Amino acid sequence: MDISNYKTYISSETMMGPNSIRILAELVDKYPLQFVPDDIILDLGCGTGLTSLVIAKETKAKVIANDLWISAEDNGKRFAKWGVKDQVTPMCEDANHLHFERKQFRALISIDSYHYFAGFKGFFQEKILPFVKDNGTVLIGIPGLKDEYTGRSKELLSDWLGDDAYMFKSPKHWRELIGSGDRIESVTTWEMDCFSKAWDDWLAVNNRFAQNDKQHFETIIKPYTCFVGIYIKVKKAS
Repeated sequence: MDISNYKTYISSETMMGPNSIRILAELVDKYPLQFVPDDIILDLGCGTGLTSLVIAKETKAKVIANDLWISAEDNGKRFAKWGVKDQVTPMCEDANHLHFERKQFRALISIDSYHYFAGFKGFFQEKILPFVKDNGTVLIGIPGLKDEYTGRSKELLSDWLGDDAYMFKSPKHWRELIGSGDRIESVTTWEMDCFSKAWDDWLAVNNRFAQNDKQHFETIIKPYTCFVGIYIKVKKAS
């Protein structure tokens, strides 16, 4: 995926953290997705809709862009401005209480949001898996803790994240939380390669959140954290 195609969409108004398009690009380059226009993809925790835009343009599939913090109205205006309003549907629902049809989505993608609501065992299988079609795909890219520091998030990250430090977990820990089951074919987790470039893009943005992160980047973020990639393949129908 050529992320340079989307540079004009990236700004201090649309970015909410390290460059979500770079994180998405690594996921889909590593695990390419094949879709037809009638397929539906859920972008869970889409923020200002950057990832939804890219998913729509790259796959040609229909996209449900869901976020709890950004209103559907605001995202709808952006999608109209970006020329994808007929392909991308904005929604605003809590990930713990999604109202979709069972096995509705050919794929579910979540960039820089899954750690906020899914960090306990059973969440994926109870709250996410029912909405994914047989033979479907789940791709997740989130900030996390390097494997070597498993279990030390509070100790290492509290000066930066405060009470939210517990949300950062290692790739190994996330694999354990996803678990296994009758419908899960495989779960793969890894430390993503896009860490430096995604963070460089964010730290160059002129807003107070980026400036706060910049103060902690060399002492906490860079040595202890990573982006965790998660690929889940759902079994074909038996």
